[in-house]
Amino acid sequence: MPKKDASAEIKSLPGVGAATAQKLVDGKYTTVAKIAKASAKELQNVGLSAGVATKVLAAAKTASKAKTVAKKAGSATKSTAKKAATKAASRAKKAASVAKEATQKAVSKGQEVAEEVVEKTSSAATSLKTKKSDSRKGDTINVPRSVKDMPWFKKR
Repeated sequence: MPKKDASAEIKSLPGVGAATAQKLVDGKYTTVAKIAKASAKELQNVGLSAGVATKVLAAAKTASKAKTVAKKAGSATKSTAKKAATKAASRAKKAASVAKEATQKAVSKGQEVAEEVVEKTSSAATSLKTKKSDSRKGDTINVPRSVKDMPWFKKR
């Protein structure tokens, strides 16, 4: 990765051109944060005039504050998003648990009803069984084919 030009960040400050940026880089002030921490007297020692040093220092402090505020806002946003995601996952898990419980309850109730129906059906089936009549002989009934075959009809 190519090395970043140290003066590029400094040139973004208002009132700082190529010459001023070079003086600051030569004086080991390579970032806006370092300039914001310096005093106006230290910037004058690098080769800046008193007026330019004051303007550059004010601009650096403002830029540094803005960057800090943006960073805090970004981390707060990340934190809020993470909390919301955790909360949503928790709610989804709870909803799934409730749905599973309701399904199990419904299946259990259905099984109870089915068992009841089977029990009633089996008890009804035992009461409907017919007993074999003592008067009948065998499993089949002789059905007369005509009136003449009936026992009450007497042949003459």
